[in-house]
Amino acid sequence: MLEKLQALAGAEHVYPDEPMKNHTTFRVGGCARWLVEPQSAQALWEVMDACRGDGVPFYVVGNGSNLLVSDGGYEGVILHLFKNMSGVEVQGNEITLQAGALLMRASHVAMGAGLTGLEFASGIPGTMGGAVVMNAGAYGGEMRDVVKSVRVLLPDGQQKEYAREELDFGYRRSRIAEEGSTVLDVTLELEPGDPDEIRGRMDELREKRMAKQPLEYGSAGSTFKRPEGYFAGKLIEDAGLRGFRIGDAQVSEKHCGFIINRGNATASQIAELIREVRERVLAYSGIHLETEVKFLGNF
Repeated sequence: MLEKLQALAGAEHVYPDEPMKNHTTFRVGGCARWLVEPQSAQALWEVMDACRGDGVPFYVVGNGSNLLVSDGGYEGVILHLFKNMSGVEVQGNEITLQAGALLMRASHVAMGAGLTGLEFASGIPGTMGGAVVMNAGAYGGEMRDVVKSVRVLLPDGQQKEYAREELDFGYRRSRIAEEGSTVLDVTLELEPGDPDEIRGRMDELREKRMAKQPLEYGSAGSTFKRPEGYFAGKLIEDAGLRGFRIGDAQVSEKHCGFIINRGNATASQIAELIREVRERVLAYSGIHLETEVKFLGNF
């Protein structure tokens, strides 16, 4: 399989036994059997097609900001869409970004172009592809507010462009994940704004994040989805779990909605802590917490 991957993606873009702790914001995870960084949509499809033909599992990863990889790693191909597919183009009040472009970079490009509407995303550590798939949001803004269209790679290899209205955006969901497509690029439609005011808003949000979120530790951001009518962090705190830890995995004392890696946590410890939090919150409040974090590998 290694030789086939090298032939399709280029030997210099294939990394056997690559530690996933280097590619996730939790900073944990064992090795992927192969990590591949395709340089084009065609190479991406060819690798996917080869994996399907050989019965090899594969998984698409951006910045790994919403992912917990098991300590045993992933016995398949990780398709890494990051700096290798991160092009950005500005035309008028529209910005087109490849799937691997970071949201933080996108927000600064928008600011430099005098375009407002993306400030909410300036502190979200994910990539554009992942953000669209899960309709990422913060501080009152969501991707569905700014997306004009998305070009995806369908499971059969066809490429298709969806307009905003076709994406069926909901709370932390879109049709893209449900149909098994992969984002190739995204076009955002923003509004003209004053760069100084945009920078001021981004600075304001950065200060809020620094004050309220445990940014100094590895985490996947908000660990749980917001239950309708409730706040996950408040439910966790009310259940007496502020600061609760298993090994170096801990419920953040700064924000109970975050589970953090204090430095030497394992994926198993984080997964066990997530299970314990869910069980205790359910016992205390009767509310089922659903994770935002995706689990990859055997737990």
